[in-house]
Amino acid sequence: MQVAVVTFDGFNELDSFIASALINRCRKDGLEAFITTPAPVVTSMNGVEVTGQRPMEFVTEAEVVLIGSGVKTRDAVADDRLISRLPLDPSRQLIGAQCSGALVLARLGLLDGMPACTDTKSRAFVEACDVTVLDAPFHAEGNIATAGGCLASQYLATWVITRMLGEDAARDVIGYVAPVGENQATVERAMRAVHTGEVALR
Repeated sequence: MQVAVVTFDGFNELDSFIASALINRCRKDGLEAFITTPAPVVTSMNGVEVTGQRPMEFVTEAEVVLIGSGVKTRDAVADDRLISRLPLDPSRQLIGAQCSGALVLARLGLLDGMPACTDTKSRAFVEACDVTVLDAPFHAEGNIATAGGCLASQYLATWVITRMLGEDAARDVIGYVAPVGENQATVERAMRAVHTGEVALR
């Protein structure tokens, strides 16, 4: 089971790295995340250069695709050639977006009639796509999820692990990385965010 963490130039390190690091704690159970980039090397919003682990075309193979955010997401959305490299299929893939990554899902037509979560700076741009923005950190309907706020990337990871391996696996991962003395509270907060934000398709 493979996860493509789509990471554009100008990416936010917290979005891509937290989600991939948490998911990769499940390698022994067959779930593995890869930083997936449109170019061999991308540079973060803070100047960190990262070599992609997989090319963008990997998104067609992955069972899960997570779209990270960054300071150049609107440029990515405006690039027809780049967007054409993201032929996502929610009928067979779990698809998630972090913060401004919701703009990518909107551009791909995956948020039609579905509200989304995003960060405060991206909110106006997402709303301009005729998408209702929720004052919540996580929302999912069927196989599509969005998260708002950098640290909400843990909720995307929790959702992915829960859907792919079950709730016990997600609890184990979040419990291990939680601050000492706050393990149970951190686990319950993550699970509550996912359960509260998840809506069954009607």
